[in-house]
Amino acid sequence: DLHSFPTRRSSDLFVTIAELRKNGFVYEQDGALWLKMTAWGDEKDEVLVRANGIPTYFAADIAYHKNKFARGFDWVINVWGADHHGHVARMKAALAALSYDPERLDVILIQLVRLYRGGEVLRMSKRTGVTVSLDELIDEVGRDAARFFFVMRNPDSHLDFDLELAQKQSQENPVYYVQYAYARIKSIFRQAQAMQISLPPVAELPLDLLGSDELQLLRRLADFPEEITQAARLLAPHRIARYLLDLAGAFHSYYNHNRVLNAPEDIRAVRLAVLKAVAQTLKNALDVLGVSAPEQM
Repeated sequence: DLHSFPTRRSSDLFVTIAELRKNGFVYEQDGALWLKMTAWGDEKDEVLVRANGIPTYFAADIAYHKNKFARGFDWVINVWGADHHGHVARMKAALAALSYDPERLDVILIQLVRLYRGGEVLRMSKRTGVTVSLDELIDEVGRDAARFFFVMRNPDSHLDFDLELAQKQSQENPVYYVQYAYARIKSIFRQAQAMQISLPPVAELPLDLLGSDELQLLRRLADFPEEITQAARLLAPHRIARYLLDLAGAFHSYYNHNRVLNAPEDIRAVRLAVLKAVAQTLKNALDVLGVSAPEQM
């Protein structure tokens, strides 16, 4: 029985199963302990402890979630593989059986990731022990690329992770493309400092000189607070990655078509102010994703 597991984990399991039994949702049959999932509309009941006394993974998962809520968490977010979609309703039912609000648990289901190298898919198999750990991936491509590539896609879509692309120091690499936009603006300001160009306070800027290109950038900046809000509300960090790529693209296009340091003084001041705001927003969004914002590349 569970008393034969003298560990904290087994203690949590014992307490969890005892509480489920007390609430009337556990029964014994064929020497095993069962959870009455049919009471919550499931097609069949689930085994918590096998006849040989060994708890199931489901029992351990329930104890894990009970521990989270017992420690005072208001909201628990799990990230599971898409093949576990049928487990979501069962876990929510188990929480209800423990008198917790199942709506306090959110589960994000993610699709499989395929690793590519040189245009070829890396064949992996848990059965044969051929796997690539996240630590190994980070060692190869770096933390920034790993974070950005994983967060670029909606969890509902498959991710094709190109290892060679993730290591490229070129604008083909999405994370490099964004980081380069930030570094490019910081370079402009280093040049401005070397030229002893100072930026006047915003209140003193001739904002009537803002052109359509500057206003287009400012509109994108104005979208950022709402993007943050929606990403948090919908548990959709890929929105921030998409926003970063869009803003970086808008900046690169702007800078390729507009003079900044060589523009007339009043226009230069306005353009520098806009680029300063773009750089700050790029950095803020990268910070949200835990991706660095290097000032030189």
